[in-house]
Amino acid sequence: MTAWITGASSGIGAACALALAEKGYNIAVGCHSQSSIERGGGKVMEQCRKLGVQAECFVGNVEDFADCGRLVNDIIDKLGGIDLLVNCAGITRDGLIARMSEENFDEVIDVNLKGAFCTIRHVSPLMMKKRAGKIINVASVIGLMGNPGQSNYAASKGGLIALTKSVAKELGGRGITCNAVAPGFIETKMTGAMPEKAIQAIMDATVLGRTGQPEEVAHAVAFLAENNFVTGQTIVVDGGLHI
Repeated sequence: MTAWITGASSGIGAACALALAEKGYNIAVGCHSQSSIERGGGKVMEQCRKLGVQAECFVGNVEDFADCGRLVNDIIDKLGGIDLLVNCAGITRDGLIARMSEENFDEVIDVNLKGAFCTIRHVSPLMMKKRAGKIINVASVIGLMGNPGQSNYAASKGGLIALTKSVAKELGGRGITCNAVAPGFIETKMTGAMPEKAIQAIMDATVLGRTGQPEEVAHAVAFLAENNFVTGQTIVVDGGLHI
């Protein structure tokens, strides 16, 4: 069994790769660039191998439809197939809507939402032939509740949740499940760049009064990877931020 995790060089994606390797999956570590391998993807690959599974890094742009197809073929050639897809690649380009550039809006939509479309589009025919497979999209509570200064990010993650539901309905008859995980404030490099006041405000609004860890999101992903009767759902992992 092989799992392809996009955006797996660090943060939530890296934690998902390790959690799935512990379950016995061979791991395709998705990296955006060669520098992503050097910054963390290579380490994730080695950690997975130490758990006794096959693991390789694969470099490409998931938001580029043709390049995504090339990635899928590379993974099949090296690891034999794709049984589980975890769409974890994501970026932020925050800014107030009145001043947000078209470029910043498009870039976030392309990576966070179109990227998931591209991977699902190329992987789903493989799963349909086998009449089995699992797709897990890493969304965000921001896609459920919105957030000032993140209209592009909220739109991308809200769209990802809607995409999840539609794909689940389309592919369920072929034995394929599709679910989403919606993290709250998780300690990663991405959230580490936020102002301290903003971080504190989120923590104050979180019922558990703390930030989450990437491994806590990965636990939810691992659950969905093993369950065959949950589909079209969004599991919120946010410490009670969105209640």
